[in-house]
Amino acid sequence: MMNIYDALDQLPNEKKLYFSWKHDIRFRRDIPKKSEEDFCREVNRKTLDGFVKWEKTTEYKQLLMLLLDSKIANDFEEIYQIVTNKAKEGDEKSIRLFLTLHKEIQSNAKLAAKTFEPVHDEEEQEEDGLLLD
Repeated sequence: MMNIYDALDQLPNEKKLYFSWKHDIRFRRDIPKKSEEDFCREVNRKTLDGFVKWEKTTEYKQLLMLLLDSKIANDFEEIYQIVTNKAKEGDEKSIRLFLTLHKEIQSNAKLAAKTFEPVHDEEEQEEDGLLLD
């Protein structure tokens, strides 16, 4: 299954930088997050208006689903400990709720990942309606 990093690698650089900046996806945690002004300077824009408009697209929403899926995966061990402790106290409802939420986000992330899968040459040829001899 595709992850958020694979999907971001398929975007134009400005969109990748914006999504990473907005959602604080970075490897270097010792450097503070850039301000909005600094980010705009980096991408040579005066405002974030174009990016804010992009946030309303299906592409952006699908990236967000992949991000949420990765966050759930990263938080799973911690949540597992909390749920396990509550389950030991007899709170089965918290276990069912977490599993339901996890399945829902994972399902949405699988659908979102399909958007970023490369199209194979055979599929492109079939779709254009041209016959090759």
